[in-house]
Amino acid sequence: MTSLPEREAGSKVAPFILNRWSPRAFTPDEITQEDLLAILDAGRWAPSAYNAQPWRFIYARRNTPGWERFLSWLIPFNRAWAENASAIVYIASRTVTDSARTGEPIEAPSHAFDAGAASVLIQLQANQNGWHTHPVSGFDKELAHAGLELPEDHVVHAAIIIGHRGRAIQLPENLQEREKPSTRIPLDALASEGRFIPPTTVS
Repeated sequence: MTSLPEREAGSKVAPFILNRWSPRAFTPDEITQEDLLAILDAGRWAPSAYNAQPWRFIYARRNTPGWERFLSWLIPFNRAWAENASAIVYIASRTVTDSARTGEPIEAPSHAFDAGAASVLIQLQANQNGWHTHPVSGFDKELAHAGLELPEDHVVHAAIIIGHRGRAIQLPENLQEREKPSTRIPLDALASEGRFIPPTTVS
């Protein structure tokens, strides 16, 4: 495996965060149920509004009956490389929560934010366990919703592709150059004190 360029955070960002990136080249290895659940378990510990825990993780592992079905919802571009991975996890969330006062369903405004937090923990845990992940939004959401048999009060947000990193050469030529950790917008273009400052005016 070729070495990768090191990212520079400009501050004391923890290495396990800095070293997470999203490859597309995977080796067609199987992942055990035990290993996958150990990764997904990290998502359970994300914060959520009122501890409602709206996230749901629906998965298929390579060489199991659901694998081809889960792949089929991806757009062709994503399926072309994801089919070499070990697992696909669709991240969904419940859009309502049960009222503590009445017990009736009420809107859960932060359900997507909470599911995103769970997704990040899953990706970080996967890296800690020796796997790589690549989250994608390129899939048919209506087909996935139906295929996953999600209730009407649930929405599917993204799919996380999980596997062992392969070689860039196995990708199409136009993707090989991109098979490396990406850079980030400078912090001073994203963080401002007291009020929003458009990036073009940040000094």
